[in-house]
Amino acid sequence: MENSTSSCFLMERKTHAKINRKEVMLAKLRKSCSCTPQKLKNLVMDFFPVLRWLPKYQCKEYIWGDVMSGLVIGIILVPQAIAYSLLAGLKPIYSLYTSFFANIIYFLMGTSRHVSVGIFSLISLMVGQVVDRELLLAGFDLNDDAPPALGDGSLQNDSLSNTTAFNLTIVGINAECGKECYAIGIATALTFVAGVYQVLMGIFRLGFVSMYLSESVLDGFATGASLTILTAQVKYLIGIKIPRSQGHGMLVITWINIFRNISQANLCDVITSAICIVVLVTAKELGDRYKHKLKFPLPTELVVIAVATLVSHYGKLNEVYASSVSGAIPTGFIPPKVPQFNLMLRVAVDALPLAIVSFVFTVSLSEMFAKKYAYTIRANQEMFAVGFCNIIPSFFHSFATSAALAKTLVKTSTGCQTQVSGVISAMVVLLVLLFLAPLFYSLQKCVLACIIIVSLRGALRKFKDVPARYHVNKMDTLVWVVTMSASALVSTEIGLLAGIVFSMLCIVVRTQRPRTALLGRIQDTGFYEDDLEYENLSTVPKVKIFRFEAPLYYANRNYFLKSLYRLTNLDPNLEAAARKKHEKKEKQHLKKENHRTVNGLGIRETTLQLVPKQIDFQVLVLDCSCIAFLDTTGVNTLKEIMKDYKNLNISVLLACCNPSVIDSLKRGGYFGRDFGSMQEMLFYSIHNAVLFAKEQKLPADSPV
Repeated sequence: MENSTSSCFLMERKTHAKINRKEVMLAKLRKSCSCTPQKLKNLVMDFFPVLRWLPKYQCKEYIWGDVMSGLVIGIILVPQAIAYSLLAGLKPIYSLYTSFFANIIYFLMGTSRHVSVGIFSLISLMVGQVVDRELLLAGFDLNDDAPPALGDGSLQNDSLSNTTAFNLTIVGINAECGKECYAIGIATALTFVAGVYQVLMGIFRLGFVSMYLSESVLDGFATGASLTILTAQVKYLIGIKIPRSQGHGMLVITWINIFRNISQANLCDVITSAICIVVLVTAKELGDRYKHKLKFPLPTELVVIAVATLVSHYGKLNEVYASSVSGAIPTGFIPPKVPQFNLMLRVAVDALPLAIVSFVFTVSLSEMFAKKYAYTIRANQEMFAVGFCNIIPSFFHSFATSAALAKTLVKTSTGCQTQVSGVISAMVVLLVLLFLAPLFYSLQKCVLACIIIVSLRGALRKFKDVPARYHVNKMDTLVWVVTMSASALVSTEIGLLAGIVFSMLCIVVRTQRPRTALLGRIQDTGFYEDDLEYENLSTVPKVKIFRFEAPLYYANRNYFLKSLYRLTNLDPNLEAAARKKHEKKEKQHLKKENHRTVNGLGIRETTLQLVPKQIDFQVLVLDCSCIAFLDTTGVNTLKEIMKDYKNLNISVLLACCNPSVIDSLKRGGYFGRDFGSMQEMLFYSIHNAVLFAKEQKLPADSPV
């Protein structure tokens, strides 16, 4: 309803046909359960998107870019896979398996043309933390240089009731599983359960959970986890042997152990680490500076690994200087094995954050590059793809995977057009698996640690962005700091949970204590703005205009009332109480006057001394343009203030209400049973409410 110059009109709402949700659900169910050849074909092609795009593959246009990017990523994958095995607490061969199978499966099931799915530092860290915990509970020694328990006929601590034993058959020899076998058993069970979670999330369309991981939470989580990764690699950099810390506060405990044992540092490892870091950082900086001139990135990691392996082998650094090396890496594939069900039960809780983080990173990167290169992805299919990238490889001694930003950027910069590049990368890894793996026997672990640490540059550089982030949004910066601190100082899982919870609390706080303002009129216009923020605004005589910039619900009801009373300088409840007190005293004075006359003071003068303060407005306009919704408490609050102000002869008008708010007010009985007074209470603009207020026939000496 709008009223201007004595003319009123009521906007009629459209009548929407009522939807029979039961019938809709039954129709969808019948459609889903029906089976036709065409529907079956579409189902298969949707599940394997490669069947849609591969027949349309433009070989002459795409093949060169796909081959080049595939070779470059394959060359990068090999050293990274070997290095990230340190994070996962597993042997390098399992990282190579992971990189191989993930690329093949995502080629078949993924909808993104560009993302590189495979081994990822944060995921490897999360897997490694679970593996280390379970190894400790099973009684194994976490010392990397401890002799392998495979083939010794027993576990290292048979007396522990929680030690798990299961058989492994390799080359016809039946042996009880030792530390290495138990570690990969934990990793595959964790990976399988995470994949099952992701597939179930895809079936039930729970991809919306990724919305609760804001950019600040993800950046804080990545930075905090990067600090943990860096801390875990320092012992390899300087060649000291300290126990691998577990549980909360691992970062602090590890640094304490490092400084306690710093005198035992291996000089050979320290020198090697310094040289490798200088070479890697210099090459990365030069690559970033001249990337527009380079057709493909420099394979610095591969060169460093090749040179370091040759130097270590011919210089006999392990024998002469006791430098820790990677050791034997077998060739070929280990026979597939079903993940152990009893181990799945032990890691079921740990698999949930792993599944969510893996999915969120994959989908966010897929959407980012799809937008950049103007095509679409299907988030639900991405969840299936990454889920099966975990489920199927878990039978082949692989662990959890995710999309990685750094490798994806390299793929796009080297001309990647489709996921055919992933197959090329898998072939490079396969070549290493079948023939070249034993050549890395003499590779020092400190070199692998250098590769890991240098790869964290992007995440660690987030610290430089804190001032700019703070300038843009202080609350988001606080979310980043809390998530980063909890991820680094407590644990990655707790850090992720803390970040999600804290970011939600920030949203609640913002709606609990939103901005409120009294509005003034922009001169010679029909627009109104915050009187404290803008100059040269004119006040409307006898009218107060109040804006509340949040939904009105149970959590901010009290703040709404306090702000309204404070800005209008009038609490109707206190004013009503004061008037009742005045009336009571007036009656008492009148009663006493009937018996005697007050000395030197007339009745009129006495009355004037007891009159409450004068009120400077007669109409209150509530600007509801920022109120997205009302709950029952919100409706009751508006009804309450309308009643309270009415007792003081002050009219309350609502302006700029959206349809949802209007419907809530109608259902709550704000406009009465027949909505007869609606045209005098509801306006579609502030200016029309003000014009209506000016036309009200109020006496000039109104008691308000």
